[in-house]
Amino acid sequence: MSGARVFHENIRDIYNRPGEMRERTRTVAAPERLGEGLAWVVEGENLDLDLRLESVHEGILATVEVNTTVHAECGRCLKEFATPFQVEFQELFAYTPTEADEYGVHGDHVDLEPPLRDAVVLALPFQPVCRPDCPGLDPESGELREAEAAAESDAVDPRWAALAGYLAEEKDVDRSADPEGN
Repeated sequence: MSGARVFHENIRDIYNRPGEMRERTRTVAAPERLGEGLAWVVEGENLDLDLRLESVHEGILATVEVNTTVHAECGRCLKEFATPFQVEFQELFAYTPTEADEYGVHGDHVDLEPPLRDAVVLALPFQPVCRPDCPGLDPESGELREAEAAAESDAVDPRWAALAGYLAEEKDVDRSADPEGN
């Protein structure tokens, strides 16, 4: 998204005027895909921005709320789905940046693209699910499990079968020690 002028916000009216504030709502299109892996914002997707720009002694404090739609692949069943997404961030654009990782004021504007991209990508879900009760895929067949089948207890992994036998023996010993079941 480098060089995307749609993310430049003019600050001429509040530059070096501590205490001045401006609020604005705007919609811009994502100029490229945001995110990798199982969740992303599609190129061209609308990003609804609620902006509040405040002039402070050190620079311009931007408070931004982003609303958009995230496209994702369910981490359990691998089905693609879309869901509403919201993220908020606050960033100081310094008049004279002193650190390499600080954002600065560029003439009469601030460039919201780098902090917006960072906030959106970092807030994307790592393991998205299409719905909280998604049963996922059957480990044997690879097909989508039905909810009832997912509720049934899974077969014991053969590597743990010996421990299951040990647990059964322990229960038998407990019953023989107390024949009345008390």
